[in-house]
Parts: sequence; C-alpha cells; structure tokens
Amino acid sequence: MALAKIADLYPNYKEDIFGGEDIKDFSVYDLNNDKVGSVYDIIVDETGRFRYLVLDTGFWIFGKKVLLPVGKANVDYSQHRVYAKGLTKDQAESLPEYSDDMTVDHDYEERVRGVYRGVGYNDTSTVGDGVAQEYDRGAYNNASDYTADNYTYDREPSLYDHQEADVDGRQSLKLYEERLVANKHRFRAGSVTVGKRVETETASVSVPVEKERIVIERTTPTDTNVVAPGEAAFGGGEVARVELYEETADIQKQAFVREEVSVRKEVEKDIVSANETIRREELDVQTDGDAVVNKSMDRDEDINRNRDINDINRDRRDNI
Repeated sequence: MALAKIADLYPNYKEDIFGGEDIKDFSVYDLNNDKVGSVYDIIVDETGRFRYLVLDTGFWIFGKKVLLPVGKANVDYSQHRVYAKGLTKDQAESLPEYSDDMTVDHDYEERVRGVYRGVGYNDTSTVGDGVAQEYDRGAYNNASDYTADNYTYDREPSLYDHQEADVDGRQSLKLYEERLVANKHRFRAGSVTVGKRVETETASVSVPVEKERIVIERTTPTDTNVVAPGEAAFGGGEVARVELYEETADIQKQAFVREEVSVRKEVEKDIVSANETIRREELDVQTDGDAVVNKSMDRDEDINRNRDINDINRDRRDNI
C-alpha cells in the first residue's frame, strides 16, 4: 500500500481539504499538556486517507522526526494544537527516524506500529537514513502474520481511526479531573488469648480437737468405822472399765467458684483524614485576531436561566 506526502497527492490540499488553512506547524502536546514538537508533514495512503502525522520533536528529542498514527492524534483547530494520545518520550526515542527522502513501506510501518503496540526490539533492520534499528516482528495480535499483501489499516482502529469534525465544524475536547476515592481495607491488627493457669500456695487451718484422759484420785476416808464381818471381800479380779475417746482432725480440699470472667469485643470508631494533590483540566481558550468566542454556560447556570425564563413567562400569563 503506497504512502505519500499530502502535497504530492494533493498539490492544493490547503484549499481542497482544509479550506485554506493547514495543520502543518500546529503545536503538538502530550496529554500532560507538555509541548513535544510540531506537525512537520502529513502522510496519506493512495485513497487520500490520513495515516500519519510527521512530528518534528524539536528540542524534546533534538529535532528527530517521527511518525504519529492519526488514531493517536486529537486535532484542535481552534487552538492550532494536536494532542498526541499516549506518546511518551521513551516511545519517541524508540521510533525509527523519518526523513524526507525515504520511502515509507510496509517494513518501516511495522517498525513504527511495533513501538505503539508496546513491542520490544530484537531483530535488526535499517531505516531510510541507514541507521540500524532492532524490531521484534511478532508480539501483538498475531502481528507476525501481517505482510504487505494482507495488512489493512482497519485491523488496528486504535492506530488509524480518526474522529473527524462534526458537520457544523464542532470538535469535542474532553476535560479530565482527578477525584479522591476513599476505601477501607480490613486487616488483622493482633489477637488476645485469655486462658487459665494454676498457682499453688500453702494454706493454714486450725481445728480444735478433744481427747479424753483417765483421772485417778485416791483419798483417805476420815470415817474409820469397822466394817461388819463378812462385808469385806478380799479377792482379785475386780475391775473398773472406762472407755476413753479422742477427736482427730479431718481436713479435706473442696473447689469453689471464686469469680467469673467474660470476654467480648468493642468497636472504637475514628475518622482518618488525608490530603492529596489532585489535578483538573480547565479549558484554555486563546484567540487570534478578531475571533469571537461564544462560551456556553455550564449546566447548572443553564438550568437556572431556563427556570427564570419560565417564571417570567408564567407571571406574564397570570397578568393577562
């Protein structure tokens, strides 16, 4: 598929395509709004469809010219700017350099596409200026199967689908902003184990006990009367028996409930505050000459304006 500079295919491209204007020399910015260069030229296919913008990286990459697929470009005609989507300095340095006298063939395009696909380099070939480059042909959506005969640009819409302007000339530019999103993550902070252990000590207890003892008392009678004959019996074997008792201490151990312990959890609530720097894109309108810009109101102002107009119309109807 032959590619050519736009001026070679359309000598009057400014009037035929851009209505007397030209996007050459448009400033090129990345999505961080940092200038990376300018538009040097436009590459089209044999049907006249835009395929690449030639970027002059200026001081960003020391004036190196590289190709940017049109699907990676957002053109802001009012600001004379082109925003290169996803183009990084590392990518620009890895891109093969473009020169005016070279032929953009399938092999060269594949090397360019490989960088935007995120393909690594491991194969050696040469670019138009004769500098050796390394390129891995196989690594993205069966890119190794692509040849000059079967490749079509609609295989990779992310690289070559370009959003044209609306019929009335309008173009959309998305403004992004960052917001803080707070989430909570639950993690194990620790654990508490409640158990029992046995401690020993020596306890003392006193129990009064009684022991019986025999007390023998011997007395001499004061009455010395004579015992009648036959009353006194002398003989052995007469015995007086008295049983003796005594108490012993019976000490035993018994278990009692000393106290009860319950374990539960309580939740303490706290508020964690964090400060982060967030970014927001604001519309930057720059005019050249006597251009008149009609800035539309934001949605809330538009709703309030319509509400006020409805109130005025209702009052007029009531007064009729």
